[in-house]
Amino acid sequence: MSLRLQLLLLQAIIVCAATLVTGAVAIGIQERLIRDQARERMVGVALSIARLPAIIDAFDDPDPSTVVQPIAEVIRESSGLTYVVVTDADGIRFSHPTPERIGERVSTDPSIPLSGEIYVGTQTGTLGESWRVKVPIYDDEGEVIGSASVGMLESELAADLQTWLPWVVVAVAGSAIIGVFGAAWVTAVVRRRIFKLEPEQIAQLVKERETMLHRLSEGVVTVDADGMITLSNDAATRLLGSGELVGKRAADVLEPQILAVLEDGEPDGRIVLSGERALIARGTGIRDDQGNPVGGTLLLRDHTELHSAVREMDGAHSLTDGLRAQAHEFANSMHVVSGLLEYQLIDEARDYISRIRPGGPLAVGSEESGLGGELSALLSVKVTQGRERGIAVVVESSGALPDDATVDLVTVIGNLTDNALEACDVGDRVAISLHSTDDAVVAVVEDSGPGIPAALADRVFDEGVSTKDAASRRRGVGLALVKRVVRRRGGVVERSESELGGARFEVVLPVKVTTP
Repeated sequence: MSLRLQLLLLQAIIVCAATLVTGAVAIGIQERLIRDQARERMVGVALSIARLPAIIDAFDDPDPSTVVQPIAEVIRESSGLTYVVVTDADGIRFSHPTPERIGERVSTDPSIPLSGEIYVGTQTGTLGESWRVKVPIYDDEGEVIGSASVGMLESELAADLQTWLPWVVVAVAGSAIIGVFGAAWVTAVVRRRIFKLEPEQIAQLVKERETMLHRLSEGVVTVDADGMITLSNDAATRLLGSGELVGKRAADVLEPQILAVLEDGEPDGRIVLSGERALIARGTGIRDDQGNPVGGTLLLRDHTELHSAVREMDGAHSLTDGLRAQAHEFANSMHVVSGLLEYQLIDEARDYISRIRPGGPLAVGSEESGLGGELSALLSVKVTQGRERGIAVVVESSGALPDDATVDLVTVIGNLTDNALEACDVGDRVAISLHSTDDAVVAVVEDSGPGIPAALADRVFDEGVSTKDAASRRRGVGLALVKRVVRRRGGVVERSESELGGARFEVVLPVKVTTP
């Protein structure tokens, strides 16, 4: 069965059931109203008869019926009741629509009105089943001397109700017909809204969407017009490290730089930090051309591994260039030595060999220095890069560095040294010192460059702040990352002016103590 037919049938059944129940309730209410109106009328008539002086005085006559019967019939006919019966204290009738019944005892129990109470209910008498009211009749001394009973046949009440039934039936049928047509219209609207897809097709699309979304390596986050996150895939949760995101406000769980990309829009991508991860963030913006909030989408790609790979590749290129330069310099020296030997200038060749100084060693540190392989390789590359740029890079170290700090030191020293090399020109100098104690590792990177402008001095560790090409959205990450690494380890990073003339950064990383 198609979705359209299912919706139509279900709504039609609901509408018909609701209208039938409503009709039944309406009939019940109308029947109750008819009975209530009849009861009020009968109580009023019965009380009026019981209080008529002529009726009360007739009880003392030798034949009360001669007075009571005419009055009762007049009242019965004028009030539209089926019967008006007056009895004495023994239940003997003084009036009755059928004169032959006068003088007989009533067929129903008269004890309730004779006890001084009013009775209202349905009983079956000589005229049939009737809705009746019985009230006591008191004499001048307040004694009960008889009862007045008035009533209507149940068939008459049913006839009154039946006069309303056609209207109720018409109303119920009309409501049902209108409801069915409305259900058909709603079904058509729903079908258009869901692109006339069947439930199986919708379920399949949802499964495909969930599978595709959560298997993407890129993080996807969507927010609605109120700034609430409505969708987040597994990659976004992993990259942002914020746990479950759906249902939370974007401003509460996204870091300021990432939130700015989402709100302002960044189709070309911007490097941002999430914790210590470098991410490429793209955003659609959350407002339309008129400035109205419409929600938006944020795409995140992990740039950490690519960033590291690019830096390693740059280092490899620099190292290769250094080796090529040294090989070229060595070849030239060998040509000079070869020429001297050709001319039998042995002493001059020896003197030249003692005086030549090749480009210098590529390796920084040694096994005894305690720097470790990774940090030594990094500093070797930085020294070579500086030499190629005409910048002197001096490395000083003391103490054995702990293994648990090596990875973080590579990140910290690498970023600080890169910034120092970018700030320097030919002839400048960069000094790097590493000192390890039992409690902490102290790293200092300083240069003889122009230093940090005063306007940026207080914000130099903020993400997106850079002294180089400030308009670029791909800068201002290195120092922010350094600060986050240091903060995670519970350390301290401070900026100051160097005696060399440029900037000086000092990092103190506590050494993790391992309990045996």
